[in-house]
Amino acid sequence: MSENLAGKRILVVGGARGIGADVVRRTAQDGADVVVATRSGPGHVRIDVTDETTIARAARSLGTFDHVVSTASAHHDVPLPDLEHDKIQAAFSAKVIGPLLLAKHFAPRMPAGGSFLFFSGIVGWRPKAGTVVKGTANAALAALVTHLAVELAPLRVNALAPGITDSGTWDRLPDERRLALYDGAAAASLTGRVGTLDDVADAALWLLGAGWVTGETVHVDGGSRHR
Repeated sequence: MSENLAGKRILVVGGARGIGADVVRRTAQDGADVVVATRSGPGHVRIDVTDETTIARAARSLGTFDHVVSTASAHHDVPLPDLEHDKIQAAFSAKVIGPLLLAKHFAPRMPAGGSFLFFSGIVGWRPKAGTVVKGTANAALAALVTHLAVELAPLRVNALAPGITDSGTWDRLPDERRLALYDGAAAASLTGRVGTLDDVADAALWLLGAGWVTGETVHVDGGSRHR
């Protein structure tokens, strides 16, 4: 990986915590010059993927990037009768419209060997009650990367779809519920465990350097979607 990323300039949208922060750490360890973008927060570039003006401003001011990564999401996990229009729009803005706008504004400034890496998730392939918005948005992102890969060639466009990962996302749950979630996810996995940050970051770094892979969604879920 060092040969692929050393000296490269990488923008990570959503790089302040969780999987995004680990991608920042790992790419920096491999010698990349990494810029972190968040919706808010001191010390970072401001990019809100639901607000095109922030994307356009950042693209104009930050210069050229070899790779652009986005982990942005906005969940709306409720039963069908409880769906709210604005929250549905926000979920699709984060997962579908946001990536389109990142591509619109950053692609013209990227070198031919550059790439975009977006984050989908297993829920796009494992439907269950209460996740219709998140599942559909994640599945739509997988379709989007194939179309963008054709539209932007020779730039590469890919996505990662992690399964349940011990990334800090679930730390808001009470311990008992979180451990029960992990136990259930491990039992549903062909590998018998939940994912780790290293599992996802390993795949992300590989895709950033995989110069002959484009238009693909790589599943990092321990085979859970095959159960």
